[in-house]
Amino acid sequence: MIHQLECPVETIIHVLGGKWKPMILWHLIQSNKRFNDLEKLIPDVSQKMLSQHLRDLEREGIIDRTVYPTVPPKVEYSLSEYGKTLIPVAEVMCAWGENHNKRKYEESAS
Repeated sequence: MIHQLECPVETIIHVLGGKWKPMILWHLIQSNKRFNDLEKLIPDVSQKMLSQHLRDLEREGIIDRTVYPTVPPKVEYSLSEYGKTLIPVAEVMCAWGENHNKRKYEESAS
């Protein structure tokens, strides 16, 4: 049986789907972060879900996980070179979100 390729939109939903992955991506665009930094920046995410999404993004090659040999161990997450190709996508999503929020605000004000 021949494996059919997913629709490109289906692919990006698979890679970045979920409530928290786009937020993780957005924060890592700004700078490298430790797990605790991401927890503070995304306060509604559970540790389990954050950990799972970070593993998923690492497995997809979107982020790098660097472990520093210190006591206690220091782990830092960053966008991989491949992950940086998503920056224009995230910027467009951000611009669309800002326009959408503005539109909703203007509609509610009238």
